[in-house]
Amino acid sequence: MSTMSPIKDKRGLEAMKKYFLGKNEIRNYTLFCVGINTALRISDILKLRWKDVYDFKNHSFRQHLQVREQKTKKRNEIFLNKEAVKALKKLFAYLSRSNVPIKENSFIFVGREKTGKPLSRSQAYRIINGAAKALKIAGNIGCHSLRKTFGYFAARRGISAVLIMNIFNHSSFPITRRYLGIEQDERDEVFMKITL
Repeated sequence: MSTMSPIKDKRGLEAMKKYFLGKNEIRNYTLFCVGINTALRISDILKLRWKDVYDFKNHSFRQHLQVREQKTKKRNEIFLNKEAVKALKKLFAYLSRSNVPIKENSFIFVGREKTGKPLSRSQAYRIINGAAKALKIAGNIGCHSLRKTFGYFAARRGISAVLIMNIFNHSSFPITRRYLGIEQDERDEVFMKITL
């Protein structure tokens, strides 16, 4: 399997959102938004249930998402930012209008077979990769690109690599460095800005 690239252009991110919304693919839009805003692996995103993000007793979206990562078995607490919540609300409303029952234990990202099972990783890849190809977004874009995109933009905003490493639950910095997708032209940009 080849290495996935982050989406490095905000216009690309907005184009992906508009692509899914334009096709009325609210589930796919929400999958994309949750992916780029939580830094979770696709395996953890696909296992999310409505009770993980929505408090049915208080009829409100949760502020934090608690997950035990499938790959590392580590617990992780993720703040649900306004973009993630906005997308989740959009999907919740869409399903409600479509008379799809939303139960606490229902998976958020259900496959099309109406089995109640979550979307498969391969189908999620086809969704993300297909949209990126249709929009001619540069790089090898797939599910892992969502997680890498979060890291890339966090690093570009000056968030410390140590904190990004902690968010990703990585055991070593070299793994995090690969995730950030920093290329030579971006390194050159630093040298152009620092003129002492």
